[in-house]
Amino acid sequence: MAKVNANDLLEKFELELLSGEEGIYRPITTIDISRPGIEMAGFFTYYPAKRLQLLGRTELSFFQQLTDHDKVERMKKLCTYDTPGIIISRGLEAPKELLDASDEFGVPILRSSLTTTRLSSRLTTFLESKLAPTTAMHGVLVDIYGIGVLLTGASGVGKSETALDLVRRGHRLVADDSVEIRQEHENTLIGRAPELIQHLLEIRGLGIINVMTLFGAGAIRPFKRLALVISLELWDQNKAYDRLGLEENTVKIIDTDVPKLTIPVRPGRNLAVIVEVAAMNFRLKRLGMNAAQQFSDRLTDVIEEGDREEY
Repeated sequence: MAKVNANDLLEKFELELLSGEEGIYRPITTIDISRPGIEMAGFFTYYPAKRLQLLGRTELSFFQQLTDHDKVERMKKLCTYDTPGIIISRGLEAPKELLDASDEFGVPILRSSLTTTRLSSRLTTFLESKLAPTTAMHGVLVDIYGIGVLLTGASGVGKSETALDLVRRGHRLVADDSVEIRQEHENTLIGRAPELIQHLLEIRGLGIINVMTLFGAGAIRPFKRLALVISLELWDQNKAYDRLGLEENTVKIIDTDVPKLTIPVRPGRNLAVIVEVAAMNFRLKRLGMNAAQQFSDRLTDVIEEGDREEY
């Protein structure tokens, strides 16, 4: 999981630092953002202190109605040693009691000119992208007709060569060898290449080639949603492979089940064409057109019709 702190928010959203500079490197560990309205009223029993706190016009207007004693008490309870930061929206003035408490506990106080709703939405999107669960997988990620296809398999089975052929056919490379996969939303996996190997493809016998330099900017893309996993494996004569396409296997990546196909590799098979057709067929299935199921239904009808004629 990536690390995020108030200093990152300062740079990303062009915020103004009002106080608590010593705490700008406190880690933000959760995506959730809290608007401490009920805490302003004095109820701190379930105060989510480890969340980023967002104060808008509603909270600060209520705060101004409190007594001087309550103002100091509430701000001290709001600023804890676990609180990663407090952000004030709409460019509103920060209460003196808040600034004093932030200096005492080292909680950074930031200010934005954005409205509370818009700021909350942007912060949540940013934190989701940075703090989402992440893993790395060995394989090649290619964008084929808008479908993010992850090619997996043993080293030397032909993943990179297949990706090169797909790029020559007009598809786009996302990552080769190592794919960083981030679950940004429920059932949404986003794959990208590590910065060190972006746009690069390793072909045994040729070495490392730069796909963008050779084929142009249209041959690569920085990230892609992962929709299908295709496992390439050497042909095993003793193994029964799916010949109709009725089997629906999945592989679990982080918390998401992704459809998986297994394609046997043997001399004479054009893997690029097979993978390309697999992506097209997967797209048709999502549109409700399943050729294998249609064939199975027709076969069932023929068998039933033959049984009726016998009687």
